[in-house]
Amino acid sequence: MQGYDVALKLLLRHLSELAMRDLAGSAVGAWLETELPAVENLRMDSLGKAADGSLVHLELQSTNKASMPIRMAKYALEVFRKYKQFPRQTMIYVGEAPLKMEDELRGPDLWFRYRALDIRELDGERLLKRDAVGDNILALLAGCSDNRTAVRTTLEKIARLPAGEREAVLGLLMILSGLRHLEETVEQEALKMPILNIENKVLGREFERGLEEGKQQGREEGELKVLRRQIEKRFGPLPDWAEKWLASRSASELEELSIRVLDAETLEELLKN
Repeated sequence: MQGYDVALKLLLRHLSELAMRDLAGSAVGAWLETELPAVENLRMDSLGKAADGSLVHLELQSTNKASMPIRMAKYALEVFRKYKQFPRQTMIYVGEAPLKMEDELRGPDLWFRYRALDIRELDGERLLKRDAVGDNILALLAGCSDNRTAVRTTLEKIARLPAGEREAVLGLLMILSGLRHLEETVEQEALKMPILNIENKVLGREFERGLEEGKQQGREEGELKVLRRQIEKRFGPLPDWAEKWLASRSASELEELSIRVLDAETLEELLKN
């Protein structure tokens, strides 16, 4: 799940508009720290603040876990402990098997509930028509009547992006297409668009491989590997000062940088903000 998880967070936080409102219930104005101060060192996927000041928690899940209600309840309590308010919670299921997880906990004097949403409940055709390329990619996960046409439409949108952003978003598409077994379709359609330069498919595979390596070497090292690959694809080889600066960052800071790298015009802008 780790590779899909990072790619989905990039899409939801940075590239999607309609899907984010559908999932969170409102537009998110700012993303907050997701590492919560607890003995277990809980870490949420995404926690944001809406325009009305309410908190929005989005949790991504690709497999059915019977313990999910307990996990979501822990998150809710720790968010309340830190921010003095409960978040609106949505668990977004992106797996292939049917969603079977419970969305509540009940006891004699307790009732806890959150929203459990299979991403296929979203209207894929509606997302595909949107201008935001993140919505177009999420349309493939939600489901479209003609997957090949949907892939082609999404690739055409990616091809119109600026060069650096184009490579990064194509990498996200190639990772997430694996959730619906569309990798070959993506590659076949990308080959028909010379501007995409199909050599960039290495980006997606290297990105995913970096995440897998991270599982063995520790979360921070894994995220640093992924971020380094992204930065080098955008700005070229890293100078020594940048390597040292990145090595001193925490896992949460590296994750935020992996999102900001899509917007930054220069390496200095990315690392000095």
